[in-house]
Amino acid sequence: MNKEIIEKNKKYWNEHADLWYGTTALPQYGVRFPTEDDLHLFGNVKGKKILEICCGSGHSLLYNARKGAGELWGLDLSDKQLEAASELLNDNSFPARLICGKMEDELEIPRDYFDYVYSIYGIGWTTDLQGTIDKIASYLKKNGIFIFSWHHTLNYCIAWSCDERKDVFYDDKLVMTKSYFDESYFKMPVHDSEIVLCNRKISTYINALAKAGFVIERLVEESDNASLTATGDLDIKTRKAKMLPLSFCIKARKL
Repeated sequence: MNKEIIEKNKKYWNEHADLWYGTTALPQYGVRFPTEDDLHLFGNVKGKKILEICCGSGHSLLYNARKGAGELWGLDLSDKQLEAASELLNDNSFPARLICGKMEDELEIPRDYFDYVYSIYGIGWTTDLQGTIDKIASYLKKNGIFIFSWHHTLNYCIAWSCDERKDVFYDDKLVMTKSYFDESYFKMPVHDSEIVLCNRKISTYINALAKAGFVIERLVEESDNASLTATGDLDIKTRKAKMLPLSFCIKARKL
């Protein structure tokens, strides 16, 4: 676990949480990506015990609460995010147990307890993927479900070939700008700050799940239908989504 990276990312989220309020939350799984309304990965959550990793502003917890979830838990690194989540859920009369902590740490979260653990664009922030997934497996009951989404690895490896001075496209060509096999950490400027991420291979996630005792029920790496069928003068993300997935999602079951 790299404490320096974690603290840097925590600082970013505490300072910029308001800019991300309610974004990338269920039913959304990611950028230009099919939604839960399309995929039905959760199924019936009525009465189920649910834990969200990197719960952010609480909007995904609220989504599942409105679907009848029986018990809500949320974990997040950012105090600021959890303040927003607490206010949102309380305002909607849905009690939740919210924990401020690192997903890499040993936390006061019950073992063999949850029916679902999930994370929407959160797991990729971990600095200890195997350790984090091992902990998630320990939180779940036998046959419990783990669902998570994140940026697709190719999204950070491929970019448009364009004139940087004019931001114009050259023949709609995409070029490799980074090795798919490079899993080193990199800094990314965001707003007036920067974050630190690791662009892991899809196989890295799958192998970590297998090692933790999960069986994969579904891997989704698609673009949403609206992007695939869009025509005319398109924005950069939509143009890219017509060529490759910008996000991916995995549903796994604990054996």
